[in-house]
Amino acid sequence: MTTTASTLDRPATPPAFQAISGSRKAKNILATVLVTAAFLVALVPLVWLLVTVIARGYSALLSSDWWTHSLKGVLPKEFAGGAYHAIIGTLLQTLVCAVIAVPIGVLAAVYLVEYGRGRLARVTTFMVDILSGVPSIVAALFIYALWISTLGLDQSAIAVSLALVLLMLPVVVRSTEEMLRLVPQELREASYALGVPKWKTIVRIVLPTALSGVVTGVMLAMARVMGETAPVLVLVGYSKSINFNIFDGNMTSLPLLIYNELNNPNPAGQLRVWGAALTLIILIMLFNLVAALVSRFSAIKTK
Repeated sequence: MTTTASTLDRPATPPAFQAISGSRKAKNILATVLVTAAFLVALVPLVWLLVTVIARGYSALLSSDWWTHSLKGVLPKEFAGGAYHAIIGTLLQTLVCAVIAVPIGVLAAVYLVEYGRGRLARVTTFMVDILSGVPSIVAALFIYALWISTLGLDQSAIAVSLALVLLMLPVVVRSTEEMLRLVPQELREASYALGVPKWKTIVRIVLPTALSGVVTGVMLAMARVMGETAPVLVLVGYSKSINFNIFDGNMTSLPLLIYNELNNPNPAGQLRVWGAALTLIILIMLFNLVAALVSRFSAIKTK
């Protein structure tokens, strides 16, 4: 009787794991090979592009004048001056675009996630989807028709920034919206349970929790619009001089410098094309690095 009781009390022996079948191993190896091959195929054009641009444009960047001088007074056949005026123009147009697009995009995302109900939310979502698919040339032509044809204003960098806003806004809205949805609902409910109003919960808890992802999305959106060519071709004129006034006069950006120098058959012009392309890649890379650093150091610590 004692033996039977002890046998019943003894825990059952766990079942042994079955060996992985050969067909599952073969499928796993095949999937690994296909994914690795797809990654390598996608990596080839990227590496090829980077190697080509670096090999043909690095010599332009080694000149100190490239970062400190414009092309004012420089003949098409001589390699002198630099891209300082184009770098300043690119940064100014992008920063003005961000100043306009980021507050609107973040507030729209907060509305859609925290308050969005009914017809207005559906219309807002529909308009964001439409803007996501608008080509840059269409945005440029819309601003041209409104800013120049209708209002009678001159071509300027501010018009370029307005066109870039249309391209940047849906990226900011979508990225911010996704980050806000990742905030656990329990945090909101705990705040409400303590009697904190909804608007203060959003400002003090939801937005700080999603801040790193929001900033990353904003920086990536800025990097995306920085290389747009159509708005600068339609809405602002080319200039070899430096212009800090976004409301008046022509202002060159790196995409506009590349387009203008493509018509220069001299070796100096081609070197400036590759140098401007490499400079634009470096600026976009810096924006992505800043986004990664901000995302890393601004994340809320849970321990």
